[in-house]
Amino acid sequence: MTIGVTLSSTSYPRTVDDTVRLAREAHDAGLRSGWFGQSFSYDSPLLAAIVGREVPGLQVGTSAIPVFGRHPLLVSSQAQTAQAATGGRYHLGLALGTKRLTEDGFGIPYERPIARLREFLTALRQLVETGAADFHGELLTATTPLPAAVPGATPPVPLLVAAMGPQALRVTGELADGALPFHAGPRALAEHIVPALTAAAEAAGRPAPRVVALIPGVVTADADAVREKAAEALAPYEGIPSYQRIIELSGAERAADLAVIGDEEAVAAEVRRYREAGATEVVFTDTDLGGEADRQRTWKLLGELAAGA
Repeated sequence: MTIGVTLSSTSYPRTVDDTVRLAREAHDAGLRSGWFGQSFSYDSPLLAAIVGREVPGLQVGTSAIPVFGRHPLLVSSQAQTAQAATGGRYHLGLALGTKRLTEDGFGIPYERPIARLREFLTALRQLVETGAADFHGELLTATTPLPAAVPGATPPVPLLVAAMGPQALRVTGELADGALPFHAGPRALAEHIVPALTAAAEAAGRPAPRVVALIPGVVTADADAVREKAAEALAPYEGIPSYQRIIELSGAERAADLAVIGDEEAVAAEVRRYREAGATEVVFTDTDLGGEADRQRTWKLLGELAAGA
């Protein structure tokens, strides 16, 4: 199991220089990967490319780019550029996105998301594996009258999907390299996500999929205060149907109930639970909810766990 942290998110914007500084700190702490959220501000593959080039040895990834409002040709160019810039250490995460952000932001209907994900992944895999595409779907067309390969962008960019529902997991298992579940506790992972994802991959003749579990977590001496902050910060997810479902399947009532908050022993025990539930990798998010001292304490523990993984 590898262990990483998010270095940018939609909730906590940072300058590029601050992000590079934090990435160096994460690497020095022994963490294996740094991940970047996608909003309407920084372009996450470009940010990952900059950070990965500045901090050799750190895996970098996007979690995650919505497939609405994008095109496989453009996303392939972004991903392959990041892969070439980092010497093969970039991981591309995709997402279905949400109805509100899609329709309010792009002015396009949020329709047939699973079909769009399937077509997007089909075309994108052709592009990252061969540098060419000839795909004509119902919703997307992607062809390459000019070469789409980027020199030095090898190996092929790993494709991950923030999938948690049955249909999205089926498509992900068939066409992607793994999933990026968020707010999915060990119970939901073990009973719903991992079995569905693995079965779809096996049926498609694909290798065992990666399961990169994103977990809000903080090592702290004041768990009650941090959990109160987590409840406020994570509440918006409770209004999104896909997250409502996965929180319920995890045996929780609120998103904050799934946050890993406590001392070193308690947090390490929860990381072990995720590993036992089938997570191949763990990425901690929202580690600064408790302030700078708690963030450093959290990263120290995660680095130690990564070293012993």
